[in-house]
Amino acid sequence: MLYAVVDIETTGSFAASNGITEIAIAIHDGTKVLHFYESLVNPHVPIPYFIQRLTGITNQMVANAPSFSEIAAQVNDLLQDKVFVAHNVNFDYSFVKHHLQEAGFDLTTRKLCTIRLARKVIPGLPAYGLGKITQRLGITHANHHRAGGDALATADLLTILTEKDTEGIIPAMLKGRNAEQYVPPHLPVTELEELPAVTGVYYFYNATGKAIYVGKARNIRKRVRTHFSNNKPTRQKQDFLRETHHISYRQCGTELMAHILESTEIRKLWPAYNRSQRGYLAQFGLFMYEDMQGFKRLTVEKTRRSIKPLYTFNTINEGHFRLRQLIEDFSLCSRLCNISKATECDCTEPHNPEEYNMRAEKAVAYLRENLPTFAIVDRGLEDNEYSCILMKNGNICGMGYITDKETQLKSADILEECIDPLQDNDYIRNLVLRHATEYPEKCIIFK
Repeated sequence: MLYAVVDIETTGSFAASNGITEIAIAIHDGTKVLHFYESLVNPHVPIPYFIQRLTGITNQMVANAPSFSEIAAQVNDLLQDKVFVAHNVNFDYSFVKHHLQEAGFDLTTRKLCTIRLARKVIPGLPAYGLGKITQRLGITHANHHRAGGDALATADLLTILTEKDTEGIIPAMLKGRNAEQYVPPHLPVTELEELPAVTGVYYFYNATGKAIYVGKARNIRKRVRTHFSNNKPTRQKQDFLRETHHISYRQCGTELMAHILESTEIRKLWPAYNRSQRGYLAQFGLFMYEDMQGFKRLTVEKTRRSIKPLYTFNTINEGHFRLRQLIEDFSLCSRLCNISKATECDCTEPHNPEEYNMRAEKAVAYLRENLPTFAIVDRGLEDNEYSCILMKNGNICGMGYITDKETQLKSADILEECIDPLQDNDYIRNLVLRHATEYPEKCIIFK
């Protein structure tokens, strides 16, 4: 078996918008280096100053160097039929694969990460960064942060690891679609292997234990693996892989419960890599306020975080439809409800604020009383329990699990005491209402 030990220097941390400034490839047979290739590369973009200071590679040094496209064929030939080896392999592989692809070549070799391999073959070291581990093992490491020096040091590390691998760890890591080839360097494979094939919510954490991503899945094990099944060269993907250190999960009885829990956790934890729901806010709401003449006005306006609406709507048309119903049923003034202008209002102009305000209050009370109160009851986590999601007066109250349907489903108030509270929001409410419409047989209506 032949290995291609690769190290690169770049202009940035992700391949999609950054170039390679230097590449080194050491062809290795498991015991020694057979061939060594090294070249500066002109990235055709300025090298950031802090990277120049780190690597010593300046814009002047690469000005007359070949473009990657000029050496791509040679690089591709060197990598063919070899195991691609690097210290934190996914980083180097993503860059080389991306730039080879732009030059018309498709890199599909197996990968081996010397960080992950070292953790298995020589467990218990205080650190596994290339500088630390080479110093610990007495490996000569010249020219730190230069492709040639780092590649040769990694090749020497590979020699030691293959010598110490008496349990066949390397063949096991290279076998088929082994997780060791594609999971992030800091994530223990055992955490990935221990994930169950159940419905629920999963969490990714960084080195400090902060949640950086929350997701839902019908099959947690399968879904989590898809996050690592492609090594996209984008900043977000590479930063995500680099920051992932741990995974945990919470099992849910149903997919709807997982959807709700995901939304709740995103709003509570504010993970850096969740985008869609963090800033979600219902677009329009029904508000009541008192004007300077003492009349209580109902109005549909855009929602604001500082004021809680009486009810929320996805569209302004939906809000106006509900408000027109209240105007008709309680003889409210369309002008005072901001539905029509004074010249267009066809109702009798109210003169007594007290009498009019009573009608407005009755309209609001009617709205609240007639909003739906029901529970969606479905399978639980165990055979003898049931999952419940409670909506009370049109608002989400909570969800959880019960074992005594006869007693705990007697009323909404009793059920509310038996489940965990949820903070109501329009996103979750719409999920539940949509599910109730689709599966009415799962609903228990409370009067």
